[in-house]
Amino acid sequence: METPNESSSGGLAGDEDWGAAMAEQAAVRGAVEPAAQPANIFPRLGPGSAPEAGQDLDLILDIPVNLTVELGRTKIPIKHILQLAQGSVIELDALAGEPMDVLVNGCLIAQGEVVVVNEKFGIRLTDIVTPSERMRRLNR
Repeated sequence: METPNESSSGGLAGDEDWGAAMAEQAAVRGAVEPAAQPANIFPRLGPGSAPEAGQDLDLILDIPVNLTVELGRTKIPIKHILQLAQGSVIELDALAGEPMDVLVNGCLIAQGEVVVVNEKFGIRLTDIVTPSERMRRLNR
């Protein structure tokens, strides 16, 4: 008795279909596909195509950064923070009269002393970190 998938030759009818599909897939794999070409969305850089350094700098001059003057730091447990009230005094690690750190986006760029300008606080820079020192600190 023959099953529905058997042919009269004793093999499965799906074997022929399977073999044809495998041969077709092998033919597709064997076909040479054209190599992908990069899209021309950026101009080619050549010997004279580099913009001047001043032009590059102009692109970033208006980017806002966060400038912070740090009076000092300390570590205290959360239970002490929860006990803080108006009039509480927090002792910092910096000494009175010691120069304050000036940070740009969290990176130290200078130190200075507090001054009053038109009834507002300001800072007079007393020491500026050299560009090479700034780069060294970034690489840490």
